[in-house]
Amino acid sequence: MINFEYYAPTKIFFGKDTQKDVGKIIKNYGYKKILLHFGGGSVKKSGLYDQVVESLKNSNIDFVELGGVEANPKVSLVRIGAELCKKENIELVLAVGGGSVIDSAKVIASSAVTTIDPWEFSSKMETPKKALPVGTILTLSASGSEMSSSAVLTNEDGLLKRGYNSEFNRPLFSILNPELTYTVNQFQTGCGIVDIMMHTLERYFTITKKVDLTDHIAEGLLISVINAGEVAIKNPEDYEARATLMWAGSLSHNDLTGVGGDVFMACHQIEHELSGIYDFVAHGAGLSIIFPAWAKFVYKYNVEKFCQYAVRVWNIEMNFENPQETALKGIIATENYFKSLNMPVRLSELNISDEKFEEMAIKCTFWGERVLPDYIPLDKKEIIEILELCK
Repeated sequence: MINFEYYAPTKIFFGKDTQKDVGKIIKNYGYKKILLHFGGGSVKKSGLYDQVVESLKNSNIDFVELGGVEANPKVSLVRIGAELCKKENIELVLAVGGGSVIDSAKVIASSAVTTIDPWEFSSKMETPKKALPVGTILTLSASGSEMSSSAVLTNEDGLLKRGYNSEFNRPLFSILNPELTYTVNQFQTGCGIVDIMMHTLERYFTITKKVDLTDHIAEGLLISVINAGEVAIKNPEDYEARATLMWAGSLSHNDLTGVGGDVFMACHQIEHELSGIYDFVAHGAGLSIIFPAWAKFVYKYNVEKFCQYAVRVWNIEMNFENPQETALKGIIATENYFKSLNMPVRLSELNISDEKFEEMAIKCTFWGERVLPDYIPLDKKEIIEILELCK
């Protein structure tokens, strides 16, 4: 276990009807004027928008609203939001939605207190020094952005998707009511399950030896998500299953499942190039394609860890004479689980050819300026080989 710092300051309000207390929560923090940030029409169709507005008005919280966040949130809208915050003297940004809305809100909050363009944060040319506080009302169990230090944006100019970490990205508070996810359709539920698992798996497959306590935390979370995911797909209004997924999403990306280990998240880096170029690809769907290919490419460089995963998470019997067989069975079990969620596991299922593989690999290496750390270094050649396994 390597040295680490662990910091998860977000206050969580978890449970039924907690969204109705948002006005009181903000008032107790002393804020009087906020930006209400959300996505498309689903927030209004579900009645959540009206509940939030009523709660804000009852607590005399003034607000300005900015909707229109898309999946794979765009830097162009963040620029509009930052200027709106400056013009209206906003004190807090309230994100109502899933990870895309929350990520957009985070970068708005950092950009609203500076003249620096938000893309300079996302491209890591600049580092935030301060930010407006962010609150969230979560409507999709997936990204874990409601407790994480990360934010991911897409720049339409160049079709680049980039994420960055900053402690200023940690939300001040997050409201988590599992009932708000009842209306999430089967596809988005599946995408969310994959995203939660991948935030955990990308930490679990660390190059650091002897992180057994953290491994067991991650394995327990994965088993819970696998079981709850099966229930939620069959019965979207099973409260306990939805509650498990929602809390697991938060824990999967607040760094708990990776403490003491080096985290490289190669699958996420490669997927960002995929959905950056092909904007119709949902993040979770991209990850369900990338992970099995990545795992089949690298598992032989850490067979022991992949065997541990197969045995502890999937209850696969260990073959001591042929451990590679055990490792592969764990990878295939994961792939089959993704299939059971109706998630794609090949690019051909999304009608994506190998036409852009080289472009994706070049962008992923930042035009030759970096090599992805992994069990073996992943340069342009290796990334293309992984993408070939995705076909």
